[in-house]
Amino acid sequence: MKTNKRTSASKGRGKGTKAPNRAARATPKRAKAKPRPKAKAKKAKPAKRATGGTARWVKFVEKHGIVLASAKGPVPCVAEAVAGEPIVGSWWAHPKGKAIFAALSAIDDSSDVRCFKLVDGKVTFAHRKTWPALVRLGADGVIAAEQLAAVQQEHMPSGEHRNITTPFPKWVDEPTQRAADALSAEKARAQLAWIEG
Repeated sequence: MKTNKRTSASKGRGKGTKAPNRAARATPKRAKAKPRPKAKAKKAKPAKRATGGTARWVKFVEKHGIVLASAKGPVPCVAEAVAGEPIVGSWWAHPKGKAIFAALSAIDDSSDVRCFKLVDGKVTFAHRKTWPALVRLGADGVIAAEQLAAVQQEHMPSGEHRNITTPFPKWVDEPTQRAADALSAEKARAQLAWIEG
């Protein structure tokens, strides 16, 4: 008489016979990989204030009103102020290059500062207190509209930076426009002494 092996094995359980170890035969399970968070596209930088040691460079712009980022010219230069000396060649190669980058980033991020290609077509930071004078002289044609186009950097998910340009006078808010309207051309020129003529 044929005996069903499965039946025999099952009958033998409980009487000293162990069931085969299924866990030993099973293939090991792989841990489920956690899904990677999706990279978020960064929007144009929101206005924010610098904190810590970098806040001093926003105050540097406030003190001088108009400053150049890294070029030499008739107004102070942030890169050279951070370096504490004239810079020959690119500031990226300077021993204080990282500190210069941090200072320029803090200034660019400040809601009290706008960036233009204002002085000699070079990257120029203008503090809020100078905006009415810039707007007044821009409206009078003393400063070309191209020089008063606001430039803002947008950080892309790839790590690249893209410049967003807002033409003059689209960036001008109501309080700045009111202050510009109340400012005489002579007072505006006095605030921006680097302008010739």
